[in-house]
Amino acid sequence: MDITQLILDEHGQQRALFAQIEQIDPKDTGALSALWNRLHALLDSHAEAEERFFYPRLMQVGEGGNDADSAAEETEDAIEDHNDIRDTAAAVDKEKVGSKAWFEALGECNKANSDHMAEEERQGLTDFRLNATLQERHDLGVKFATFEAEHLTGVKAVDKDPKKWVKDHAPD
Repeated sequence: MDITQLILDEHGQQRALFAQIEQIDPKDTGALSALWNRLHALLDSHAEAEERFFYPRLMQVGEGGNDADSAAEETEDAIEDHNDIRDTAAAVDKEKVGSKAWFEALGECNKANSDHMAEEERQGLTDFRLNATLQERHDLGVKFATFEAEHLTGVKAVDKDPKKWVKDHAPD
C-alpha cells in the first residue's frame, strides 16, 4: 500500500464520478443526487485525509516537485485548492438538482478539482515519491485508507487559512 497510489486512485474515482454525472439525463434527479452526494463526500473526505496525513509529512521531507519551488509552496497551494473545491461543491448544493445552474456549478467544481489534481500529481505526489521511504508511504497509506473508510459519508467541510496551515505544520 502506498499513500501516493491511494491518492491517485481516488483522483480516478473523482474523475469518473464527474463524467458519470455529466452523462445522466437532467430529469433523473434521483440518480444525479445519489452520484453527487457520493462525489461530494469523497471530495471532502479526500481533502481532509490529505491534510491530516499527506501534506504534514510532505512539508517535512519534500523539496518541491517539478515546477514547485518548495514543499511549503506545494502545500499552501493545495490547501487553497481544497478551499476552492469545498466552496464550489457548496455552490452545487445551493442549486436545484438537474437545473442548468446546477450543472454550471458542477462544472466549476469539476474545474477546481481537475486543476488541483493535475498540479498535485505533477508536484506533491512526485516530490513525496522521491523523498519519502517506501515504509513511510505504506504506513501513511494505511492511515489514509483507514480514515477514508471511517468517513465514507464525508466529513464536515471547513475552509482553512493556507498560510496558517503551512506555518502550523512547518518542520521545526
